[in-house]
Amino acid sequence: MSGVNGNGPDVPAPDSSGSTPAASQPAALQAAALQAWNPRLALLVAATFFMEFLDGTVLVTAIPSIAGDFGVAAASVNITMTAYLMTVAMGIPLSGWLAERFGARRIFCAAIALFTLASLLCALSQDLTMLTLSRVLQGAGGAMMVPVGTLVVLRGTPKSELLRATAFLVWPGLLAPVLAPLVGGALTTYLSWHWIFLVNLPLGVAAFLAALRLVPTVSGDRKRRLDWLGLALTTIGVGALVVGLELASGHPGGPWTLLSVASGAVALAAAVLWMRRAAHPLFDLTVFSTRTFRATNTGGFIYRLTISAVPFLLPLMFQEGFGWNPLHAGIMVAAVFIGNIGIKPATTPLIRRFGFKPVLVFASLASAVTFALCALLTAGTPQPLIFALLVCSGAFRSIGFSAYASVQYADIVPAQLTSANAVSATLVQLATGAGIAVGALLLRAFDAAPLLATGLGGLLGSPPDAGVAAYRGAFLSLAVLMLLSTADSLMLHRHAGAEVSRPVPAPAAEQPRRRPA
Repeated sequence: MSGVNGNGPDVPAPDSSGSTPAASQPAALQAAALQAWNPRLALLVAATFFMEFLDGTVLVTAIPSIAGDFGVAAASVNITMTAYLMTVAMGIPLSGWLAERFGARRIFCAAIALFTLASLLCALSQDLTMLTLSRVLQGAGGAMMVPVGTLVVLRGTPKSELLRATAFLVWPGLLAPVLAPLVGGALTTYLSWHWIFLVNLPLGVAAFLAALRLVPTVSGDRKRRLDWLGLALTTIGVGALVVGLELASGHPGGPWTLLSVASGAVALAAAVLWMRRAAHPLFDLTVFSTRTFRATNTGGFIYRLTISAVPFLLPLMFQEGFGWNPLHAGIMVAAVFIGNIGIKPATTPLIRRFGFKPVLVFASLASAVTFALCALLTAGTPQPLIFALLVCSGAFRSIGFSAYASVQYADIVPAQLTSANAVSATLVQLATGAGIAVGALLLRAFDAAPLLATGLGGLLGSPPDAGVAAYRGAFLSLAVLMLLSTADSLMLHRHAGAEVSRPVPAPAAEQPRRRPA
């Protein structure tokens, strides 16, 4: 009987306990990969990602309004953002085990429901304590939506369709950081900050109903054990690093910043040592022996770090350096969004035509050039020229982001997919936080050494301008960092990820027939 209950492809019959035998799980997953590719499912998962990514930063523009309603200092409201981002990052390592233990469909639907309920509680909050606790609950839902949703799509996607699938999954990470200030500002200005959370309710309900219909059912492995020590070390390490990065962006000189970052690094190092020896580790770290996956989390980490710093630096430079108002700055930064969207239909054809290695090298080099050109901008630069530069920057950003998202799973075998997905999702969260922290640290460093920033600009022929000197130094530093990503991509094999990047062959009925000799 095919597609029982309309929930997806057939899986092996359950045993007396109601779960699919563990030994038959790989066969079930391979069957799903061959039969269940569904663009609507990929679009659904992308929509839930967009909600999660957007809520991570959308509160920035609403902080003064929230502070006014609760009668607290604006700086105190930052804890709601930190609590959310920290919970998401700390919850991701556990999500992979939950999906394997209870079934990805069940966990994904539960994550949507939890995120939606928490959004309602955020909107109903009467004080900062309730809002912070509600944000923690919202982050717990988001922590499961991100990796489990990706896992659902990847399991149902053959390698030949991976580029198409990731094309859907990439856009939330590209658009949310750029749209967040505009969405948050518009809702706060014309309605109230509560609507930042209320808009999630109809979206969450629709996503939940769609998930029940579209996500295939694959039973969990009830005998799967949890690596408690690995989970504890990883969660503590990730949490400490996120807190340290948040402190580095706001209070870099405080003693807790270095202590938090160091503690996180030590805990993660201990987690790696433990999981390399454990009989049933939380993550299968042999995924890093796969070159394409490793490249995504070395050069790719640097790439994501640098592009995450740009949306943080640009609005500040336009407002503090050029004297623009927030709306003017927001509209100009939207050019990055236009570049992201405009190039998106071409990213897959480009990868299929040239392969991953040339595309990654080009995207990182071109991005480095745009960062260097941003360092030359002044208040007197024609605005159409600034707009065109940011459109190009957004386009290159989209190309590289899409290529890294696709190539990381190109050579991963099904048994490693859960671990690869959870590790990647955790590192993406850390890269985003690190990008903002590095951007803030660079600004402070060049503020403390204005002559150095001015001298760097002079090397490029830029006129001295004390108002943008620190931003000039920051953008030039990001350009240099991006070149490290280029160097890593150059070391990839010429045909890296060929199984994914090569064109999909036409069905036999559509292939031209040869005439007999």
